[in-house]
Amino acid sequence: MQRLTTACVSLGLLILPSIVYAQASVTGVVRDTSAAVLPGVIVEVSSAALIEKVRSVTTNESGQYRIENLRPGVYAVTFALSGFGTVRREGIELTGTFIATVNAELCDTLGNYAARTLKFTAQHLGGRVPEGALAPATRARIGLAFHEVGEAIEHCEFRRATHAV
Repeated sequence: MQRLTTACVSLGLLILPSIVYAQASVTGVVRDTSAAVLPGVIVEVSSAALIEKVRSVTTNESGQYRIENLRPGVYAVTFALSGFGTVRREGIELTGTFIATVNAELCDTLGNYAARTLKFTAQHLGGRVPEGALAPATRARIGLAFHEVGEAIEHCEFRRATHAV
């Protein structure tokens, strides 16, 4: 009986470190709605299982990220990039050495969409709506809207630049 107890305790001591030190990971790719990869996205995992409560990384030039050495528990993953909406995925349960793949698709915010539309119009259409494409009154309203949005964006950029100084 003594040998059986000793064998069980020894086996338990051999298995215990692998259970205690089992570390999971979260990995994935972040894209926009056009399926283009997004570098520079801040990806945060949060859980009561983490001593520091939140751990973050930034996506690489391929839009990929990997957060390793996560303790077993239930996690939330948040994706954030300026000019895009924030995405949060909750209830991701990690156990053992499991690798959870959590991909995300970020949507443009209205300001980012307007800025890209203005840039496209300026580059490809010379900043003007082509003649004959729309009724003159509609074309005039669109031109005025582009002008007003452009001024608003310039004003915001100026305010952001002056606050940074």
